[in-house]
Amino acid sequence: MCAPVIASAPPDTINGMHILLVEDEPVLRAQLRAGLEAAGYAVDEADNGRDAHFLGDTGAFDAVILDLGLPVLDGLTVLRRWRDAGRTMPVLILTARDNWSEKVAGIDAGADDYLTKPFHMEELLARLRALIRRASGQASPVLRCGDVTLDTRAGRAMLAGQALALTSHEYRVLAYLMHRPGVVVSRGELTEHIYAQDFERDSNTIEVFVARLRKKLPAGMIETVRGLGYRLVTP
Repeated sequence: MCAPVIASAPPDTINGMHILLVEDEPVLRAQLRAGLEAAGYAVDEADNGRDAHFLGDTGAFDAVILDLGLPVLDGLTVLRRWRDAGRTMPVLILTARDNWSEKVAGIDAGADDYLTKPFHMEELLARLRALIRRASGQASPVLRCGDVTLDTRAGRAMLAGQALALTSHEYRVLAYLMHRPGVVVSRGELTEHIYAQDFERDSNTIEVFVARLRKKLPAGMIETVRGLGYRLVTP
């Protein structure tokens, strides 16, 4: 069996992003989920193409890790259906087939990047971070808004050079907003992206996290747009 090398991540590394993991091999899927969750991602998973298509078509994901060799419905068909339906989330395809033509087919079907098994978990995480940054128009792994910086590699936030003491959920909210500076984000959207589907979701708690964040960030950095949601701005 081809499997990645799972490396442990620092316990305070939180990414605040929601990932769909599609892999039919149970041991590899469990290893990948463990590595992703250790890196701070909220993870939903599917082990066949039919369920993957449904989740990707109805859920809100920051990126998808998609195996090509899936039962019921193959990965290329799933990807083409997502793109035909206008789904634009970044997709990183996994394949055990070292065949350049299939890699080209994956890219042509709408994939943003690919990895051939076996691979190192560190490489998958680095490619995932890059895909998410590019999807939100960010080039650098260090995001900035005024005096606040967020290092997506280390999962740490700083204010004027000093570390911010944030809970995991506060960090997830801040990370999601910093990937979308100036964009109005609804409470529902934040809820969809910071929790996995098997987690009990409550959009009202988003208000609590935002209120706590405001006490730790410069005044006026998180604006409330009445009736719509929140927007991150430079104070």
